[in-house]
Amino acid sequence: MRIVVDAFGSDTCPVPDVAGAVMAAREWGDEILLVGPEEQIRAELAKHRTEGLRLQVVHAPDVLTMEDHAEEVRHKTQSSIRVGLQLVKNGEADAFVSAGNTIAVLSAAIFDLRRISGIRRPALATLYPIADSRVLFLDMGATADPKPEYLLQFAQMGAIYAERVWGVANPRVGLLANGEEEEKGTLVLRETHQVLAESALNFVGNVEPKEVARGHADVVVTDGFTGNIMIKTAESVASFAARLLKRELWGTGLSKVGLALMLPGLLLAAPGLALLAPAFRRLMRKMDYAEYGGALLLGVDGVVIVGHGRSNAKAIMNAVRQGREAVAAKVIPTIKTGLGV
Repeated sequence: MRIVVDAFGSDTCPVPDVAGAVMAAREWGDEILLVGPEEQIRAELAKHRTEGLRLQVVHAPDVLTMEDHAEEVRHKTQSSIRVGLQLVKNGEADAFVSAGNTIAVLSAAIFDLRRISGIRRPALATLYPIADSRVLFLDMGATADPKPEYLLQFAQMGAIYAERVWGVANPRVGLLANGEEEEKGTLVLRETHQVLAESALNFVGNVEPKEVARGHADVVVTDGFTGNIMIKTAESVASFAARLLKRELWGTGLSKVGLALMLPGLLLAAPGLALLAPAFRRLMRKMDYAEYGGALLLGVDGVVIVGHGRSNAKAIMNAVRQGREAVAAKVIPTIKTGLGV
């Protein structure tokens, strides 16, 4: 595949963006196109071993910052985001990855790739990080103030993705709310509940955050403002739990002394501990935001992955993984077919 990486997206660009692209090229052997000011990208690439890797630098003199909004995006046609998306539009690349300004990526994707026919607003979809089972969560920041019909389309796209990409038969769709009763929530939520209940979707009603974590729905829809806060809260909780676990095991002098006193017994129990080690590793991976890479922008006519501004190299690499998986799963044609486009 050919995956575009915005080399000037993250908060500390281009260091993690380039490093993550190199890791991805090494891991999967795809061609990675790094887009941005060429001289700076090549200077950063020189710090890595790139022999045999399929890396290409595409010059884009401008960069969109976190302060830039739709009007700046429209006029900065030579920014790394706009140039990268044009490569996808023109069939020169299969997917676009950026850890840049979400609004800038969203606006540029609408300008350059256009929305899928019939879709009113795009939505950012991601795997919810602290759930007992796989939950697709959307929107998490693309459309902050949607109408009920937009949320219906989010649910339709999410259900198509869960059914045809994840293989979930008749996926359960839930509406995030502050109570299970249909009269709970804002006016928009109450109206959306009625619209979803009257749709052909397998709508299971309102779900509270605790139900989301317990996997009571396969697809959970909400507005982008609430979704962004909920995802960031979940990631913060996971990060706190990981820090707490590490601190309690290793952080205090008393725990270190206790561990030393327990060492003979631990050595005798080594086979049992070895069996637990994979579970601990899985737990730590689940708590690491970098494992998730980013969110898939559903509703635009091309594969776009939006990562955290604070993304490190591993997060960029996993965002590339998400992009290539979306291409392999034919997400865009699958959604078009599901919507009858």
